Amino acid sequence: MLTDNHGRRFYYLRLSVTDQCNFRCSYCLPEGYRQTDFNPTLTAADMLTVVRAFARLGTRKVRLTGGEPTLFRELPWVIEQVAVTPGIQKVAITTNGYRLPKVIDDWHRAGLSQLNVSIDSLDPAEFASMTGHDCLPVILQGIDRALALGMPTKVNAVLHHESSRERLGQFLEWLVDTPVTLRFIELMQTGENRDYFISNHLRGDDIEAYLLATGWQPVPRALDDGPAREYCHPDYRGRVGLITPYATDFCQTCNRLRVSAQGRLHLCLFADQGIELLDVIRGGDSDQLASHIQQLMTGKAASHQLHQGQVGQTRNLAMLGG
Repeated sequence: MLTDNHGRRFYYLRLSVTDQCNFRCSYCLPEGYRQTDFNPTLTAADMLTVVRAFARLGTRKVRLTGGEPTLFRELPWVIEQVAVTPGIQKVAITTNGYRLPKVIDDWHRAGLSQLNVSIDSLDPAEFASMTGHDCLPVILQGIDRALALGMPTKVNAVLHHESSRERLGQFLEWLVDTPVTLRFIELMQTGENRDYFISNHLRGDDIEAYLLATGWQPVPRALDDGPAREYCHPDYRGRVGLITPYATDFCQTCNRLRVSAQGRLHLCLFADQGIELLDVIRGGDSDQLASHIQQLMTGKAASHQLHQGQVGQTRNLAMLGG
């Protein structure tokens, strides 16, 4: 079992299959993707070596992220292979959803067990302005298909100060009949978005207080859950989650590690550096890799330093998929 010096256990791997993204979200890549890391990237076979190593260490859930993971051509094969890896119980993916209606059936057949889609607004014009793509109806169509297939689906929405109240009302109205978990995520500062962060950061405390005051109830956490605190309401088919990285106790329940598309282990999303693993990964020995990862866990800090404005090596969230 993977543990650190602070008594935390790690059941959850976030594996980035690419750092490329085709969206231009205002808080992440407003000018679009520009390659800045020219190091070799993981092959599909490398990714399976990583997953097998983490499975030997007790990992139960693997989330495939980007950038935008659909830009990785071998993604369906990777989903299929991860799904049959002994010890792995859940295979999830986070996507911007622009190709979702075309790929969701293939992902379902491959063994995908959970879908996360990023949607920051349910207003088509606002969505297009925020992302650079006028494709919200297509994304919602893909979500409807995922739900029809019986796939648990979550929608990620980053909290922005501007128009946040209007968006909250739209999302809650949508949740009355739509059985997804909507997760509001506090905007996080990165190396490239400092000015945007200062102008737009909104704490999730007010939204949490509103939910509790209007009858929403906390949902118990599972061991391999992500960082969201989820709430349910008898009048809504959907749920609401809150991810609040600026809360003082946020890191106490950390249960996840990250491996970048370049084969670096990130003990924290906002660590000062990623730890180079590519040479060990390319050796193809998952047992050796597992042993090496276990030794590195002593270097995991008790908390990030976001409160002090220290964002580590994270230039933008596309680097590691958040």
